[in-house]
Amino acid sequence: MATYLVTGGAGFIGSHIVDALLEEGHAVRILDNLQPRVHPRGTPSYIPKDAELIEGDVRDEDVLARALGGVERIFHLAAYQDYMLDFSTFFQVNAVSPALMVELIVREGIQVEKIVFVSTQAVYGEGKYRCPEDGIFYPAPRTLQQLRDAQWEIRCPRCGGEGQWQLTDERTVNPHTAYAISKYCSELSFINLARRYGIPAVGLRYSITQGPRNSFYNAYSGVCRIFAQRILSSDRPIVFEDGGQLRDYVNVEDVVRATLMVMEMREADYQVFNVGGGRAVSVTEFLRVMAEVFGRDIDPLLSGEFRYGDTRHTVSDISALHRLGWEPRVPLEESIRRYVAWLVEQPDAPGHRYLDADGDMRARGVIQKGSRR
Repeated sequence: MATYLVTGGAGFIGSHIVDALLEEGHAVRILDNLQPRVHPRGTPSYIPKDAELIEGDVRDEDVLARALGGVERIFHLAAYQDYMLDFSTFFQVNAVSPALMVELIVREGIQVEKIVFVSTQAVYGEGKYRCPEDGIFYPAPRTLQQLRDAQWEIRCPRCGGEGQWQLTDERTVNPHTAYAISKYCSELSFINLARRYGIPAVGLRYSITQGPRNSFYNAYSGVCRIFAQRILSSDRPIVFEDGGQLRDYVNVEDVVRATLMVMEMREADYQVFNVGGGRAVSVTEFLRVMAEVFGRDIDPLLSGEFRYGDTRHTVSDISALHRLGWEPRVPLEESIRRYVAWLVEQPDAPGHRYLDADGDMRARGVIQKGSRR
């Protein structure tokens, strides 16, 4: 049995990893700052008493040094996620803390066996496309003017024809947002600095992860939370753009299996892997499945709005992790069903908090209106 540190272990995915480690008989320490926008009520009730909880920030050298003391293995999930414009915060948390962690391990001579760190599908930006005339290309972000003109699809930068989306493998990154850029910085820090000092490290780029405990307070927690809360509040779900955006969704149970698996595999060391759902799902299809789970006839609100910084189609190629023996098991329908079953049991889940988040994003120009000319 080993002693683990799970940074961000009070969060959605981290808490499920903590549960799995305790079930296997390991000692677990959690480092989490219990960020109020995610945990407005403080320590979540699902945190096990068998886990040691250190409340603090991964940027605080003294706190991080205390959390690292005596641990043998690390799962690093602590991150800053949001749609807001405080760009420097993304880098302070997501880029600086990995470098500080490796620095402390090396400086203090902490005998860490391995680090598994979490990145994101967002590092691919708009992902991978193919033009029938000009071949493979990795597009720049859609321009604000393009979105205001409601020209949603990606165009070939050479001929201007409509690009065909492709599964995005791990080889080419093209981050566009502060979150994505900062997470790619964290990958470089962990892989390259850890390799230099002989600390095995593996990165995982999660696709959109669904399941119980996905905070319904956090504006970043995704379409499942947003749609479900609007339905529970008897409001029509708002669909941005035209609803044809493609994503892949993966259940937290499958994510935990992948994360624990690479910790045990030497052949995964110093690599980064996609962890995804294995199939493309449009936003309108996602809403249709959710409507079936709720047993309701739901008419979405196609407002013509867009969220500046969103990608059009991003679907991960999971073949590299599949070759190591992992594949997703929980289908989308079951993933939504489990989330909704958990959500309706929460006494303060229904409500209009999403209106506050939408208002903030509109005020800052993140959500805007598109209109065809």
